[in-house]
Amino acid sequence: MNQAYNHNLSRALLLVLSAWLLSGCVTSRIENIREGNTGLEEGEGIVIMAKSYHLGNETEAKFISCVGKSIGRGSSGLRVIPNNEFVDALFPWFEPRTAPAETKGLPTLMSRPGVAQKIKDQGVRYVVWLDGDTDKVAGGGSMSCAAGPGGGGCFGFAWWQNDSNYEASVWDLSGLEDAGTVRTDVSGTSFLPAIVVPIPLLARTQNKACNALADQLRLFIVSDESA
Repeated sequence: MNQAYNHNLSRALLLVLSAWLLSGCVTSRIENIREGNTGLEEGEGIVIMAKSYHLGNETEAKFISCVGKSIGRGSSGLRVIPNNEFVDALFPWFEPRTAPAETKGLPTLMSRPGVAQKIKDQGVRYVVWLDGDTDKVAGGGSMSCAAGPGGGGCFGFAWWQNDSNYEASVWDLSGLEDAGTVRTDVSGTSFLPAIVVPIPLLARTQNKACNALADQLRLFIVSDESA
């Protein structure tokens, strides 16, 4: 019995060690497509909005908040106007049912009484439309838990893979044009080994996608490629 117990314990420890080594395995890809020159003048900033409601699946509010905080952080951070303040100030023109779906609708929007002035008062130079989500795309393993007079515990091993795919479309409200697109794709595998107590080893793909997208957006917006 002790031999079987030791065998199971050794096997479980091996699974935990393997999972720990693999838990850092996260792959990421980021790319951008530039349509126009960008840059920021003093006092100008950006607002980040969810674009996916046009498709009936609203981008996670926490992801938008994460990107905004990351872009605004540090000495090189950009000025980020809270989207609720922007939407309230421009009511009803940036509500889900009335917001322009493409940049070709911007001239008409800006010609409406008071809209251009309100945008100027807010200091918004760029609207960044975020779209995407994080999905579980695969998984496997098994876990069993039991309780008895001497106590209880769990034994087993489970894993799952998450993909975080997001796209940011940058609209220049000064030139009334599409400045370009930044995309990120992060994939990672999480593990849940258990020897009495489950130990989650998580691949935080959404957090990594947030930071990668924010860093690239900051570089994209402040770059001046007019030369």
